[in-house]
Amino acid sequence: MNYEEVIRFIFNSLPMYQRIGPAAYKTGLDNTIILDKYFSSPHKNFKTIHIAGTNGKGSVSHSLASVLQEAGYKAGLYTSPHLIDYRERIRVNGQMITKKYVQNFINENVGIISEIRPSFFEMSVALAFDYFRSCNVDIAVIETGLGGRLDSTNIINPVLTIITNIDYDHTQFLGNSLDKIAGEKAGIIKSNTPCIIGETHSETENVFIQKAIEVSAPIIFADKHISTHLESFNNQSGNYTITNNSKISTLEFALTGRYQQKNLATIIQSLETLQSLRIKIPDESIKRGLKEVKSNTGLRGRWEILKQEPLTICDTGHNKAGIEYVVRQLAEQNKKKMHLIIGFVADKDVSDILNLFPSNARYYFTQASVSRAMPVSQLYTVATKHNLKGTCYSDVISAYNSARENADKDDLIFIGGSTFVVADLLSNI
Repeated sequence: MNYEEVIRFIFNSLPMYQRIGPAAYKTGLDNTIILDKYFSSPHKNFKTIHIAGTNGKGSVSHSLASVLQEAGYKAGLYTSPHLIDYRERIRVNGQMITKKYVQNFINENVGIISEIRPSFFEMSVALAFDYFRSCNVDIAVIETGLGGRLDSTNIINPVLTIITNIDYDHTQFLGNSLDKIAGEKAGIIKSNTPCIIGETHSETENVFIQKAIEVSAPIIFADKHISTHLESFNNQSGNYTITNNSKISTLEFALTGRYQQKNLATIIQSLETLQSLRIKIPDESIKRGLKEVKSNTGLRGRWEILKQEPLTICDTGHNKAGIEYVVRQLAEQNKKKMHLIIGFVADKDVSDILNLFPSNARYYFTQASVSRAMPVSQLYTVATKHNLKGTCYSDVISAYNSARENADKDDLIFIGGSTFVVADLLSNI
């Protein structure tokens, strides 16, 4: 198979949660373990950092990889989902895995893949670990896909585990209470391995503490040690004051969403812990890595400014906690009128989310080009109950083009609600 045929095989033959939803979710690590043995456990050839959490794990993963790259390490980065190109998921020093490597991996291993029928994610993890070994990476930042305990990435023995935060998402798999969700995320905490918890919550704190005691893992709650204060931002970067015990410093962070303020505390605490593990990371590398995270790692879709007139922003926040920050920041823009292009996935209860959106904006309801997408007619029906007024569009680009036609230069256009809505936009503009 050539590369295009390989990509079709990956997308059409392997169950993919991001596209088809619950039918692709597997509750065990059997296939992952089989693949790991088949490839001779490639993850044992490099250090790893393992990251889970409801929100923020992508931003934290990219930021740590950027800093490690600036510190002179060959840094692997495994994240999901991708926005435009499948190869975004697997990077070394910011460069996507080559098409040739993806092509050869599938062609050379189609036998075992056809035999055990792994999920899309199980196969992607095996590919990532194999690629990192072939590139002789020094350290790889590995983001979980969904949950933690039963996630396909949870076969590694990391030097550090990080859980960014806990909120309600994927409750049909992880549980319908915060402590149950935390229990699943806590599954990545490993014996005698430091663990950073980004945000302290009364409902989940003890879950993490008990798991850490059980496996003798040092645990640090980042927000108890580090505070971050956004001094100024210009939609391109933010200037922060960091207070770490009695030490005060300043830095520029390229990720400008308001929610990044909490992520930044998690990042700084994680880097400090890595330094304590004798992983050499100069302070200057931290500053450069955070300032250049987008250019270093190709991160997109986090409060991304696409155009200045009219101000056009997209963001991949897709659950209540993430969108709450986004809506608050939209209100701070003080634009004459807001044009909001939104769509969601069908397996999400959007009532609480829609309740966050302002009723005085003009809405362009749409659906992404994946089978998981909520039909736009269904979204429209629910949205009208929340007094959100607008028009339906069968695809994201039609909605975007209409918003551009209707918006004045002093207006604001926002695109979001679902990662796949943002992906459709970025793939076609």
